[in-house]
Amino acid sequence: MTTQPVARDERLQSLSPWQRLISRPEFGALAGLLLVFAIFTFAAGGSGFLSLSGTVNYLEVAAQVGIVAVFVGLLMIGGEFDLSVGSMLGASGIVLALLVHPNHGHLPLALAIPVTFAVAALIGWFNGWLVLRTGLPSFIVTLATLFILRGASLGFTKLITNLTLVQGIDDQVKTPLGRLFSGDLLGVPASVWWWLALTLLMGFVLNTTRFGNWIFAVGGDSNAARNVGVPVQRVKTVLFMLTAMAATLVAIIQVTKYGSADVLRGTQLELNTVAAAVIGGCLLTGGYGSVIGASIGALILGMVQQGIIYTSVDSDWFQVMVGAMILGAVVLNNALRGRSLLLRRKR
Repeated sequence: MTTQPVARDERLQSLSPWQRLISRPEFGALAGLLLVFAIFTFAAGGSGFLSLSGTVNYLEVAAQVGIVAVFVGLLMIGGEFDLSVGSMLGASGIVLALLVHPNHGHLPLALAIPVTFAVAALIGWFNGWLVLRTGLPSFIVTLATLFILRGASLGFTKLITNLTLVQGIDDQVKTPLGRLFSGDLLGVPASVWWWLALTLLMGFVLNTTRFGNWIFAVGGDSNAARNVGVPVQRVKTVLFMLTAMAATLVAIIQVTKYGSADVLRGTQLELNTVAAAVIGGCLLTGGYGSVIGASIGALILGMVQQGIIYTSVDSDWFQVMVGAMILGAVVLNNALRGRSLLLRRKR
């Protein structure tokens, strides 16, 4: 009697270090970061790009995109979009400024900040509820929210102040609590530390916790996830709330730093954060991506934006480079994933 050889389960086959590396969502972004850094080191290294101030400049620009991109990336992994983050930033800044203004809310900063976060969380909850209740694409729902928030912010701010900005709050926001959001630590702006902390925290949540597994599950197949007990509605609603609150955190950083709020702050933030997430390896179809990758994508955008300035090239070319990087990242990520799957099958 002969014994038939047992086929080896391909899921148990070990991968080489190179295969593990190229199968990571953030691999393409990391390669792009090294390339962009090399280009600007060569083109602008002698004009300040490599200096301490130059490094701090692009890190600060990247941080204010990256804080939101971390949560936009999570939402995209969960299979949804939020195009309202830019107008959410502008609206949250106005809410905070009016709450602390001596002629309006006259609240202490310690109370105004939680109230502002609560307003943002409510709007994020409404976005999630509307998407799940109506079955409409989140792209459409949050696009509508973008216009509603922007228009309402403009209308109410002009009604109250006769302007599109709120000023005269320096004494209210230049406090020890305000410096927690806008001060420096070791010569590095607080926004960069917030960005780093949130990237590490949410990377840990995504990759090591049950909630992180749920995010991948609802983005991959909501129906299948629901059938195995994943609370799909709760997960997606929480993600929408976190995204709105992340935009609010950036608004607080800006208000406490500049001592003012402007309705138009945050314009195009929604596009930059989606770009950062896509460059970082998040799929538009959901179920795949990386928080670290989204942050690397934000770093690339900040580096390009400031690097162009150091090369004395017209800043209008920034958008051209962003568009090219999005296309390149998508093509590279698809090629790397395809190559990784092919190598795995051959084993």
